[in-house]
Order: sequence, then C-alpha cells, then structure tokens
Amino acid sequence: MINDDLTPAATPAAIVTTTPRERRRAQGSSFIGSAVEYYDFLLYAAAAGLVFPELFFSGVDHGTGILLSYLTLFTGYVSRPIGGLLFGHFGDKIGRKRMLVITLLVMGIISMGIGLMPTAASIGPAAPILLAVMRLIRGLAVGGEWAGAMLMSGEHSTSESKGFGASLAMAGAPFGAVMATLVLAVTSGPAGPAFIEWARRIPFLLSAVVVAVGLYMRTRVSESPEFEAARKRGEVHTGLPVAVLFTQYRSTIVLGSLAVMAPLFIRGLLAVFMVPYVVDSGAVSRETALYMLTLSNFVHIFTIPAFAALSDRLGRKQVMVGGAAFSAIAVWPMFMLFDSGNATLITIAFLVGNPLVRASMYGPVGAYLSELFEPTARYSGVSLTYQLGSLLGAGPAPLVAQRLVSDSAGTSHLAWYIGAAYVISAVAVVLSRSAARRTARRVEVAESVPAT
Repeated sequence: MINDDLTPAATPAAIVTTTPRERRRAQGSSFIGSAVEYYDFLLYAAAAGLVFPELFFSGVDHGTGILLSYLTLFTGYVSRPIGGLLFGHFGDKIGRKRMLVITLLVMGIISMGIGLMPTAASIGPAAPILLAVMRLIRGLAVGGEWAGAMLMSGEHSTSESKGFGASLAMAGAPFGAVMATLVLAVTSGPAGPAFIEWARRIPFLLSAVVVAVGLYMRTRVSESPEFEAARKRGEVHTGLPVAVLFTQYRSTIVLGSLAVMAPLFIRGLLAVFMVPYVVDSGAVSRETALYMLTLSNFVHIFTIPAFAALSDRLGRKQVMVGGAAFSAIAVWPMFMLFDSGNATLITIAFLVGNPLVRASMYGPVGAYLSELFEPTARYSGVSLTYQLGSLLGAGPAPLVAQRLVSDSAGTSHLAWYIGAAYVISAVAVVLSRSAARRTARRVEVAESVPAT
C-alpha cells in the first residue's frame, strides 16, 4: 500500500523518477554527505563534554567549563536556520547539486580547522571565541546540507519509495557517528597529556578523507529530476522563495519544526550528554562508553530506513505518531538502564535510545517534511523547518539535561520533559498534515485564476 496521507502539494512531483544508476549515485552521495555532517557533529559533541573544558575553558571549575563547551556547541544551531534560508534560496532557484558541493566543502574545512586550532593555553580568550565563530560558520553550511542531501536522495526515488529513499541520506548520520566514535575510541587511548596535546586532533583532521570522497561523488550526480521538471514547466520562482514560505507556509513551518523537535532532542541528548554522564558516574570508562555509542549507531543505520519504509506502507502520520507514543514511554526504562551502573545494561540503554526511541519517529522525517512543500519552495522550506526543529530540540538538549538531572531527582525530571516534548511533536504532526493540505488548496486555487 502506498503512503495514504500524501499532501496534494507532493502529488504532482511524485510521478517524476530517474534511472536506477542515477538514483544510486544520488543516494550514495547524500549518504556520504550526511555522514560527514554527523561525523563532525559527534566529534565536537564528544569533545565538548570530554576535553574542551580543559582545552578552552581551563580558567573555571569543571562544571562551568562543561556548560560553556555546550554553549559553543549550541552556537552552531543558532546559525543553522539562517544557513537553511541562504542555501535553500539558491537551491530552489538554481538547483540542489551546486549547493551541496559548497556545503560539504565548508563543513570539511571547518572540521579540519578545529583540529588545527590552538588552545586557550596558547592564545588565551581568543581560543574559545574562535571556536564559537567556527561553529557559527559550520552551522550555516549544515543548515543547507541536511535538506539538500535528503531532497536529492528522495527526489531521485520512485513514488512508492519516497520515505525509504529520503531516509538513506538520513542513515548517513549514524554511519558518520560510527566512524566518529570508533576514531575517538581509538585515539583516546593515549592517556593524559598525549591525548590533550595531539591525539584529540586526529579525528577532526581525518574528516578530509571523507570529504574528498563525498565531493567526488557529488560532482557526478545529476540534478534533482523533480526540480528539473519544475524548471521546465516554468514553475521556479523568479522572486524570493523565502517570501513564498512566509506568505503561504507560516503555519506549516511552525508545526513542522515542533514535529521534529522531540526526536532531535534525543539525538542531542545521546550524542552529547549521556557519554560523559555514564563516564562521570564511574560505571564505565570513556573508551567503553564510546564503543557502546558506536554499537547503537551501527544498528541505527538500519532502523532509520526500516521505519521510513514502514511509513511508505502505513503512512507518515501513523508511523510518526506511533513512534512518539512509544518513545514517550520508553525513555523511562532507558534512563533506568543508564543509571544501573552495569555495563551490559548501559549498552542496552544506548540500543534502546538510538535505534528505537529516536528512529521510530525520526525515520520518516525526511519524506514527511518534503511532502509539506511544493518542489520550488521545498529546499528552503525543509531547511528552515528542520533547522528550527534542531534549534528547539538537539541544540539545547545537553543544556536542558545538565539543568534537570540532579542527585535528588536523578533523571526523572528529564524523562518528564522528553515525554512532554513527544506529545507536542505528535500533535504537531497531525496538525501539520491538515495545514499543508489547506495551503495546497489555496495555491491550486490561486494558480487557476487567470491573470488580468
């Protein structure tokens, strides 16, 4: 059964397909691009909790240093919506392919720059300021990367497999996380000064290899067939795509951002907060915790497409709302496992968190967001909506967790917060589908009125 709750805005473009060879190229290059994005994100996230307080905020106590490290991580999320609008504008006017080459190149340069930059011991307060600036620049590139990669993969797919096709780009994220955590686990072997002085730089510098592969693949990919079809029909906007967003899609953007907020919060929580949390508890070593995260991300590579494929058969709304209900309940036993002090149970907690709690609602997100916007405003719309969701969800996740987790209440306050977030996201999914249908009808009526 084909997804039964497609919006009218998505239906005309859904008939556009491409050849199997072009489809594989688009999906492979999108997979690699997302892997680069998340490889760097997880490297920075892990370093923010494990070593950056000592490297860049050594003049304050350890707790404040961690908080300041998380704030620099958050700065990257602040610039993502701006980057989404910037790259989305050109992606909707001249095509997806060129924007994706630029975003991948910028991400790679910034990642290598963080690997080379001096610490506060060398240049003083300029070090954390430079770090924040680099995060802001990278946030601009990431703001355009996720949507562009997902759209290239999804728009090259057949109409019956849009969810699965879009999810292949999203599955690149846990693959990048696997690479990052493996490299971190290996390079964190040198203890003490050796890791601080040189070994922690290696993972960031190695991103050059993955970026080179990604750039090669992206230069060989053909433009999105849905965008090309819209351009041939003369439907590409001559003005500002962002103007179309804020006149026709205001409610869709707000609801879509809230819909993706909860699963993105889980991403930020598990990637940034939970590893140092279990390490500081004394239950496992840093290397062991990173290997646990690696295992969960490896399984996550396969569960994202699995839930997306399920949404191709049952519908985006059904799978995402069901995933939200499951996740709101499952976070309670997940935190109990994290607090068990037992290495095996903590491993199970990571396996519950990424492949199930996050993926059950996140798997269909790519196709879900794509179906909310017409092709000629889709890059801008998906970019802005997803990055606003990141700003609400993944960005503040470690800061919220740091505030809500305490010795007296444990993780219970955090579990209630996450449950509430999933309720909001589920309601937003339901309402956004209706809002998109109303918008599509207004656009259809407006286009049917002859010009005077």
